[in-house]
Amino acid sequence: MKPADVAASYDGIAEVWDAPGFPRDNGIAAHERALAFLGRAGAALDVGCGASGRFIELLLGRGFEVEGLDLSARMLELARRRHPQVRFHLADVCEWQPPRAYDFVTAWDSIWHVPLAEHARVLEKLLGALAPGGVCIFTFGGTDEPGEKRDSAMGPPMYYSTLGVPGTLHAIERSGCILRHLEYDQHPELHVCTIVQRT
Repeated sequence: MKPADVAASYDGIAEVWDAPGFPRDNGIAAHERALAFLGRAGAALDVGCGASGRFIELLLGRGFEVEGLDLSARMLELARRRHPQVRFHLADVCEWQPPRAYDFVTAWDSIWHVPLAEHARVLEKLLGALAPGGVCIFTFGGTDEPGEKRDSAMGPPMYYSTLGVPGTLHAIERSGCILRHLEYDQHPELHVCTIVQRT
């Protein structure tokens, strides 16, 4: 499944993230934990920002200058309505190049759609975009080995990949970052929340 196919799938369900019943507290406590490691405001990037805007609102409220990145045009159309003052990038994270260093990067439930062959490179690119002392929070599939799958759990077909826990830890180390937190936060689901910091 190509990134364009993932974008088309999200285009078709973008309104779910913009609906009043969307669980807007999902991931917020984890982001507050990550921000506590940073202790400062600055430039922030929301990778796979989608349409809910909940992390953008949190970061704006903490004084950050926020940018959003997503490959779904419909998601960003809705995101721009919610936050017209925020700069959004419509791009595939595999091809996109960070225009600056960021103090905070979030990639919550997003980079696991990156093709497995590109996964390590993309993760290392995002961690490499952190300013000194910068913090990144991201989620990944907490398997023991790298893997990929396709399903239609959200309705349209979707692709997922993971480096697994060992592979992700190796990518973090190669990026010059330190692991600050790793948690199977939806156990028994293999959903892992990770916080890392650039030295």
